[in-house]
Amino acid sequence: MLNVGLAGTGVIFDLNILGYLNREDVKITCLCNRTVEKAKRKRKKFNLDSNIRLYSDYKEMIDNEDLDILEILLPHHLHADATIHAAQKGIKGISVQKPMALTLEEADNMINACKNSGSILSIYENFVFAPHIMKAKELLDNDYIGDPSSIRIKTAIGTKGGWEIPESAEIWRKDPKKIGGGSDGSPILFDNGWHAFSLAWWFFNEEIEKVFSWIDNFQGLDAPAYVMFKYKQAREHLIPQYGNLEFALMPEMNFLDSKYYPVDEFIEIIASRGIMKINQGTSIGNKMSDSEIFPPIVIIRDGKVETYKEFQKDWRHSFINATNYFIDVIKNNKDPILSGEQARAILKFNLAAIKSVEQGKEIFLD
Repeated sequence: MLNVGLAGTGVIFDLNILGYLNREDVKITCLCNRTVEKAKRKRKKFNLDSNIRLYSDYKEMIDNEDLDILEILLPHHLHADATIHAAQKGIKGISVQKPMALTLEEADNMINACKNSGSILSIYENFVFAPHIMKAKELLDNDYIGDPSSIRIKTAIGTKGGWEIPESAEIWRKDPKKIGGGSDGSPILFDNGWHAFSLAWWFFNEEIEKVFSWIDNFQGLDAPAYVMFKYKQAREHLIPQYGNLEFALMPEMNFLDSKYYPVDEFIEIIASRGIMKINQGTSIGNKMSDSEIFPPIVIIRDGKVETYKEFQKDWRHSFINATNYFIDVIKNNKDPILSGEQARAILKFNLAAIKSVEQGKEIFLD
């Protein structure tokens, strides 16, 4: 039986907790939120054991509880502090929400603390566990469309539809010192944008050599934004590999009954023998998903068009799969898909894109 504690009971808690429910090998023993009343409401909402202890201070929870797994769902600026404290306490499994940390120095301190304690550090990235994205990765790894040379990830960001986010939950995101990224804060590139940076790294399994970005500003958001990058080519490829990430704003778009955020993602991968299109991410399962023109995966190769449609079309499954995977990692002492070192590489990529705008030039990650 693994004892689990969750630090932070904000909106994303409602998805992160799902993988821990109804399992016989894990037990949620404590919750923490700065406002204990919010933690109490979540305990009731998910019909959790009334004996689950509630805290307002995550360090107090870590010190007082005998935890095997800690889920860190705190604002970005607290990730490093909470991780290091948990590692010093000897907690075996530490799962941290994205982005990993505010700086590379913080990331290094987190990695070193976990190495010294023997803790397993994993940065939570649910997108790589979405059923249709897992299938796309499997096809790519099995050379189904040949050697990939280009990836384009478009993140469409609306303001209507989806979850109702309490205004109080957004206050810290307006503070540059808490949200992180650029000098004025980066609520798009350094928060939601982490998913795109992670997928670009994960799909091709190559480090990034250099990056160049344009970022505008709309009502305090660091968007529209456009990021171009080149992969390092650690392995031999037929064609040099490039990619781009686009973060587009749609202030008048209603995201057709999205169950979660009013955001969606569209990915295109071009390889030596074919093209792969991956439709939807956050809002998969809404009315768009029922349309014939938006199947989860489309592949064009050998003069034919193939579609893959039979998936669990709800973003929550990516969270459930990610948590089940992490539990297995802890139980079997395995290396996670997104370890501290790997997440550091993504953090470096992300920060380089922001630095490119600040310095007006391409940034070499080395």
